Amino acid sequence: MPDRFGPQSKVRQVVDGLGERGREALRRHGYEPGEGFVDVLSQYQTLEHAARQERLRDLGGLLKELNSSG
Repeated sequence: MPDRFGPQSKVRQVVDGLGERGREALRRHGYEPGEGFVDVLSQYQTLEHAARQERLRDLGGLLKELNSSG
């Protein structure tokens, strides 16, 4: 089964797809999605782009966590 999330997945897809679990995973990796997106464009940012901008730590670890069942 292919991974549901990859480097080109958008922050919004993680939050919409996983809800609070996705928000918590993003927070653990340094990205603060907040309760709504203050910067509207940030929700359309890819995970890879967020990592390149140093808004996100350990992209590989985040993807592993997001794609794990649980």
